[in-house]
Amino acid sequence: MGKGVSGDHQPATVRSSHPGAPVRDAVIAGHDGDLETASRLVGDRDPAVRAAALGALQRMGALETHTLGAALRDPDPTVRRRGCVVAARRFGAGEISGEIVDALVQALASDPDPTVVEAAAWSLGEAGPDGGRSAVDGLERVVRTHSDPLCREAAVAALGAIGDPVALDTVLVALADKPAVRRRATIALAAFDDPRVDEALRRCLEDRDWQVRQAAEDLLGRL
Repeated sequence: MGKGVSGDHQPATVRSSHPGAPVRDAVIAGHDGDLETASRLVGDRDPAVRAAALGALQRMGALETHTLGAALRDPDPTVRRRGCVVAARRFGAGEISGEIVDALVQALASDPDPTVVEAAAWSLGEAGPDGGRSAVDGLERVVRTHSDPLCREAAVAALGAIGDPVALDTVLVALADKPAVRRRATIALAAFDDPRVDEALRRCLEDRDWQVRQAAEDLLGRL
């Protein structure tokens, strides 16, 4: 599906000379209920078009699981990121698919683009406890081992959204990370019912970052 792939996987209609036209066509298809156009453009050579068509299919309620799964494995990170966003919308509507959760967990473990890992973590947070233990395990690995702080921040926020007691140790570890990660970890502590939470929040009152201190103070006021 990348550029340079030739053969019969071509749009059936003549393209406009305007470079943004196919993206616009995909967006309009979603608003007009044009399933034929959106289904065709989701296989376009241009990743921006594929991403727009993916959103159009979701808007129409016509996005099949196998199409979303393929988007999460797309060679272009633009499409993979859009796939994560679309998956989160499904999760928010209560549509949990084991196949999609597995694809997102795989993205956490091996996607080379940190923005995709960040989006996958956010999406799994939207799934909540229904994402299952594999999602929690994958998010914990990101918090503990990923080199990009934005990915660690997104993963610890997702663990807070899920609230699985098993993840508390990892959230506590994140309190020693960079400031933005510590802030997320502090807020995530609110999801756990454990004596260590109160102790950790009191330590956060002495944090170098004022936002961490403020979050801890606010949460201790509710305990």
